[in-house]
Amino acid sequence: MAELDTSGGGGGKKGKKVRSKKMSTRVDLTAMVDLAFLLITFFMLTTTLAKPQAMDMFMPDKDDKNQDELPVKASRTMTVLLGSDNKIVWYMGVMGSTAPTVDNFGKSGIRQAFIDNNKKVLAQTGDPKKGLMVILKPTDKSNYKNFVDLLDEIKIAGVPSYGIVNKIEPEELNLMKEQGAFKD
Repeated sequence: MAELDTSGGGGGKKGKKVRSKKMSTRVDLTAMVDLAFLLITFFMLTTTLAKPQAMDMFMPDKDDKNQDELPVKASRTMTVLLGSDNKIVWYMGVMGSTAPTVDNFGKSGIRQAFIDNNKKVLAQTGDPKKGLMVILKPTDKSNYKNFVDLLDEIKIAGVPSYGIVNKIEPEELNLMKEQGAFKD
């Protein structure tokens, strides 16, 4: 049982008047300890833990040889190449038709490019279902964090569709080397 002793020192020096000994006050702290544990248990059981958020991604079957390809106009596509050292190179349409842009992650970087290009495509087509189509092409030198960051930026920017391609053309690899986004 927990208790708090608040008794005085009692006793004194020689030659002084002897005082009567005071009775010590005794406070039982058992109930307070029980209450503290009850409160801790209550708050532990009633808190909600943060649930991990996942993004739905549908991948085609590897065994399906007869995959249907959807025709998409080149003016609606934006190809994003993931390089080494957190570098991104993107271009609109077919490679060589527009100048490539080396960009960075964040609100004023690739996210703004997604938003601006999606608005342009929506203005041209007029159909929200026929918005920007982003093609992601990670290289062997890119890291997984950058890939996930790009998927997050696509979701934040409200891009309606995207695709992931794991084959990079030699011309695209040369383009990335010219822009300093790929190191051997």
